[in-house]
Amino acid sequence: MRVLIIFILCFCVSSIQAQEREHGFVNVSASGEHQVWNGANNEWNSVALFWQHFTKTNEGKAWGRISEYPNYDEVNEFDTLIITLKDGACLMQFYHSRWRRANDVQRWDDAFNKYGGCPYVFD
Repeated sequence: MRVLIIFILCFCVSSIQAQEREHGFVNVSASGEHQVWNGANNEWNSVALFWQHFTKTNEGKAWGRISEYPNYDEVNEFDTLIITLKDGACLMQFYHSRWRRANDVQRWDDAFNKYGGCPYVFD
């Protein structure tokens, strides 16, 4: 009887863990809409809202939404900006002396690198 109870408890725990999403997990709907799991708030966000939350809680300066990079001498480690290109926007983070896609630093879902202007930031 004890073995059966332990088995059932293990099954329940593994089922609950399987349903948990990782912070930054992207779900793309059939219509192509991107939703991001924000683990800090336990809610689904649009990409724009997820990025906005990250820039507010990140330790660096948030440069906002701009179309040109700021002067190199004015930027510090972990600063963020949303770069606006003709193909869309992409959240960038200054890391190890250069601008990188924030997803490449934070290691969220790979779908971010295909979203908006992110595939084109280095063209």
